[in-house]
Amino acid sequence: MKFVDSAAISVHAGDGGRGCVSFRREKFVPKGGPDGGDGGRGGHVWLRTNSHLTTLLDFRYKRHYTAGRGAHGLGARKTGKDGADIVIDVPSGTVVRNAATGEVLADMTIDDEKVLIAAGGRGGRGNQHFATPTRQAPRFAEPPGKGEAVELELELKLMADVGLVGFPNAGKSTLISVLSAARPKIADYPFTTLVPNLGIVRYEEYRSFVVADIPGIIEGAAEGRGLGLQFLRHIERTKVLALLIAADSEDIPSVYRTLLGEMEQFDASLLRKPRIVIITKMDIAPEELVIPSFADGVKVLAISSVAGTGLRELKDELWVRVSSYAADKTYLDRREEE
Repeated sequence: MKFVDSAAISVHAGDGGRGCVSFRREKFVPKGGPDGGDGGRGGHVWLRTNSHLTTLLDFRYKRHYTAGRGAHGLGARKTGKDGADIVIDVPSGTVVRNAATGEVLADMTIDDEKVLIAAGGRGGRGNQHFATPTRQAPRFAEPPGKGEAVELELELKLMADVGLVGFPNAGKSTLISVLSAARPKIADYPFTTLVPNLGIVRYEEYRSFVVADIPGIIEGAAEGRGLGLQFLRHIERTKVLALLIAADSEDIPSVYRTLLGEMEQFDASLLRKPRIVIITKMDIAPEELVIPSFADGVKVLAISSVAGTGLRELKDELWVRVSSYAADKTYLDRREEE
């Protein structure tokens, strides 16, 4: 399936129905009072998260959505039927913005979450509402309201526990393929991964976490070079960042600093996320390689996805980080409630 992580759509809620101008007419009541019914409400437009969706691809083929119009009021105080609502399904992790103002209207991260995005117009009131002692036969009704219309920008940010970050050919795709059942495209040239891949890592019985393989970052990614801006957004939601550096890199500390620099330029808050460094491809490491330590004290692990060395220790470390994040968040949520 093609991965699409942004889309633009227009939505239009339904207009309300007109109020009715009518008077009661019966055999023995030749001049009855006003009995015009109200118009129905226009249909609303809702967005709803659907865990079965993984891309915004469908919105490339359908961009316009319009809810039903309210029915007009009738005589004998009959209210028109409300217009039909429409519900548009989006993947979990979708950010919804007003295209004209850039305002975030919704950040939809909970499965089956439903958000009203455009309200239908109210129905006009019939002439029955406007009778007074001095105006017993009003020959007018209230006009209906217009349904809201808005241009939307949808942006999908993957929701994963661990984000694998590194330069092209750092071994991200190979690692996710051995840790999980994901089968990304793997080859020995840059930018093999052109779309983010998600993999579920089984840790122990009834325990698992989700890893995202983010396409390779290059210098200048935060400024839009390469695939940078398209995919850096996907590490914003991850709980833990794993920075992958190939063992045959000429200057491992320099690579580490460059990765941090690109993340900081894109969003400085990324540097506050828990992170570890993974030295990959130890099966082809130079004999003189010394595993470096870094001034910020980040944990460094050395692995070989091909030989399978260091993978158990890596899974243990990632599980500790992910579970610690969940515990810390629960504690903070309780403090906020108190």
